[in-house]
Amino acid sequence: MSIPPQAGAVMAERFGGDALIALATVENGLPQVRTVNGHYAGGAFYVITHALSNKMRQIRAQPRVAVSGEWFTGHGVAEDLGPLMAADNRALRDCLRQAFAAWYDNGHTDEHDPDTHILRIRLTDAVLLSHGTRYDLIF
Repeated sequence: MSIPPQAGAVMAERFGGDALIALATVENGLPQVRTVNGHYAGGAFYVITHALSNKMRQIRAQPRVAVSGEWFTGHGVAEDLGPLMAADNRALRDCLRQAFAAWYDNGHTDEHDPDTHILRIRLTDAVLLSHGTRYDLIF
């Protein structure tokens, strides 16, 4: 990773909690974009989603995606980490439950549905702007 400490601090501040980000996939050569709740940590965004959603179907066919948020745009590789309640996902689930606390338990997230999954978007490159400084990031 090639991320200056200042850029890492901005990423953590802006996206280290519950952040709305645009997630773009491709289907039949056409971009498809939607807003998702994302949580940034360690060079990746994490999203709770449904395994049977259009975005997940599109990602299975083409895992290269684009993301954007507050003065940020980037590319990454999306991967399905499996069911939210899988034993391997426990630590990550606990982190996401805390990050998404404002809506996690309001009926939006069905932990008992085996198709409720964690999506990880491992960033490959990005551009971040902060107070007049441009950071070209390589992850």
